[in-house]
Amino acid sequence: MAKQTLRIEQYETVLYNSNLNPMGVPETIMKAMEEHKDCIIKYPIEYYGALKDSISKYVSCPQEHIILGNGSSDLIRLFTAIISPKKALVAVPSASEYANVLNSYACEIVEYTLDEAKDYVLDVKALASSLDSSLDMIILGNPNNPTSQIIQRDDMEFLAEVCKQLDIFLLVDEMYIEFVNDYKDITCVSLTEEYDNLAIMRGVSKFFAVPGLRFSYAIMNNPMYMQIINLTSTPNSLSTLTTILCTELFKDTEYIEASRSQIHTERNLIYSAMFSNKNMKLYKPYANFMLVKILTDKVTAKDVAEHCKERGIVIRNCEDIHGLDNKYFRFCFMKPKQNDLLVNTILELF
Repeated sequence: MAKQTLRIEQYETVLYNSNLNPMGVPETIMKAMEEHKDCIIKYPIEYYGALKDSISKYVSCPQEHIILGNGSSDLIRLFTAIISPKKALVAVPSASEYANVLNSYACEIVEYTLDEAKDYVLDVKALASSLDSSLDMIILGNPNNPTSQIIQRDDMEFLAEVCKQLDIFLLVDEMYIEFVNDYKDITCVSLTEEYDNLAIMRGVSKFFAVPGLRFSYAIMNNPMYMQIINLTSTPNSLSTLTTILCTELFKDTEYIEASRSQIHTERNLIYSAMFSNKNMKLYKPYANFMLVKILTDKVTAKDVAEHCKERGIVIRNCEDIHGLDNKYFRFCFMKPKQNDLLVNTILELF
């Protein structure tokens, strides 16, 4: 007889491993799809100007500094192709796609191991002191995935200056930045005005919960690299619908503010509810997800993942993430009642 699951049926399966905004797809998208459904007979390039204008106002940067892309991996590949690094540095742990792309270009990877004793917060001064001119490129997440830690703007400026002196290109992945409290004080977009060796990547998949649109963008102020991109990029690489829908996303201030408020509240509540448990270590989260370390020998991340799955909860077992092991798991913050179930289910094991 098949094993009976213990899943609580009043809750549908919730993907706490996806890191998507729990508010779901904005109504803006649905309205725009209906209003512009006939646009598919037109080439998307005629809508690129409006998209760049919308992004320009959203992030406060000139349109001519904006690069359009099909997802974060596409942008990482673009910058890697332009820079052609022989040696690049990535932090460990961090998103696996950084190393995956660099490996595909036969680039030597230098791993900078984040200190668990410092809660995986990057020590920028220590990193800077370890750099030399043999490096061509650095890729950093801000916030970093899976640690949910941030790098302050002053620290990033210091690093950008060191990199400029050593002729190192600094690529900063800000895909989760909008989830951070006071993120406009953290984002490094403004630093691109001064540093031509710096590029910032952003996207819509996580914050706007639309990974299917496959859209990302970057901000860079390097005329030579921009000229290469403009000369070599594929025209009409974005779909017409994606271009139009994303143009409207950045204008949806009601959705943006509501999302930030909900994540702020749920992040604080979950952290407070789990913090006092002595069998777990929580790494204080700044994005919309949290990394947890199991401190007891009796439980592994696989145990937690399987226990949660029986309740319709899918979390991220981090044992396969380079730099972590079978004592780490990660989950994102969803809707209030769902989060109550998540916390109670996890605590059942501890």
